[in-house]
Amino acid sequence: MAKPRIATTSLAGCFGCHMSLLDIDDRILQVAELVDFDRSPIVDFKRITARCAIGLIEGGCCNEENVEVLRHFRKNCDVLVSVGDCATMGGIPALRNLVPLEECLREAYLEGPTVHNPERRMPDDKELPLLLDKVYCCHEVVKIDYHLPGCPPSADTIFRALVALLSGKQVDLPYGLIKFD
Repeated sequence: MAKPRIATTSLAGCFGCHMSLLDIDDRILQVAELVDFDRSPIVDFKRITARCAIGLIEGGCCNEENVEVLRHFRKNCDVLVSVGDCATMGGIPALRNLVPLEECLREAYLEGPTVHNPERRMPDDKELPLLLDKVYCCHEVVKIDYHLPGCPPSADTIFRALVALLSGKQVDLPYGLIKFD
């Protein structure tokens, strides 16, 4: 029988949640025995290649490409999990939401104290994805089935959630795994 597939991606975030996934250390071998990794930095596939049981999303949506990737995951994953504070609440990238986009761009590319841009050019390459008006957390864009809080969530939290989902059990995380003092 074919193993279930897992896909992962990092949107507008720092990749810390993927580092927590890798921090499950030798337990990654237990996970690898239970699943096949599909689109993920672990295998370097750029698109989901087959239906996935679980999609892990790190980061929020700050540009059109992030939205496209997130919608692709929702369409191709049975269960979608937002992993970390950027995916669940916008995190550090959402600090941009406190300032109008035009003002952010002006400060970053024209008027910031360390900016050297004598031509006063704004990035306009057609290959750059268009920025959204604000940073959106994942559940503002698509239906999310589970949320794993933390910046980043601990390796134990991710491992326990994955094992529960793969075993068809309810994700039941004890308070100690989701509290942050």
